[in-house]
Amino acid sequence: MNFIQQLRQAESLNDSLLCVGLDPEPAKFPGSWKGDAGRIYDFCAAIVDATKDLVIAFKPQIAYFAAHRAESQLEQLMAHIKRVAPHVPVILDAKRGDIGSTAEQYAKEAFERYQADAVTLSPFMGFDTIEPYLRYPDKGAILLCRTSNPGGSDWQNQRLADVPGQPKLYEHLARLAQTDWNKNGQLGLVVGATFPAEIARVRELAPTLPLLIPGVGAQGGDAEATVQAGWGPTAPIIVSSSRAVLYASSGDDFAAAARRAAMQTRAQLNLARKPSKP
Repeated sequence: MNFIQQLRQAESLNDSLLCVGLDPEPAKFPGSWKGDAGRIYDFCAAIVDATKDLVIAFKPQIAYFAAHRAESQLEQLMAHIKRVAPHVPVILDAKRGDIGSTAEQYAKEAFERYQADAVTLSPFMGFDTIEPYLRYPDKGAILLCRTSNPGGSDWQNQRLADVPGQPKLYEHLARLAQTDWNKNGQLGLVVGATFPAEIARVRELAPTLPLLIPGVGAQGGDAEATVQAGWGPTAPIIVSSSRAVLYASSGDDFAAAARRAAMQTRAQLNLARKPSKP
């Protein structure tokens, strides 16, 4: 099963558009675990166990592991997810953006070392950035397109004078991802939840690609507007929430609280689907 098929299966089995981002910050861990980077795996595994039947995907952010020399814990976590939730795809949030032999090594890291089902990429250096990842035909490559940070407009909203119609950079990228770059049907796009009108524009330009949409929850993205802008029966969306789920409680009930937060967010997202589910 390839990444897109995995997404559709998880969406159906778990009745979910929600992706839980795994961004472990030891300073926010509960009780006696607080400040203990040796507990990163334990914390994340508890979140996975509490939410594995509620999500379309999990999304570990590699920097939160690497900063604490916890790459081995990330490997352990990836193996744990494969074991307890084999139907849930895992997106490694790495935002790699290099070319040539370096990109080949990053692809090997994501797909062979960590066994990720997909990885996030920065396409600033063009198709050369992406091609090494497409040599893994069952894996996904999700390109930064219209990000939710304020500085994203510095580049992504600029118009391209030498392209017919003078599209904005993010619009041009969406078209390329839908067409010329999508050699094996492996590509997806990252679009921030804080820009629902631009989610709709990306969906218009890339009608079949999965959209990874961070920013719902702590970052203030509106769940209903996000789903109505991006979801379609044949076009998956992966709506990511991290802090609002991970740190729903600072007590020993953190996993149960994470489950409640995930259930609430999943329900909000499902309510906004068009056509609405019975």
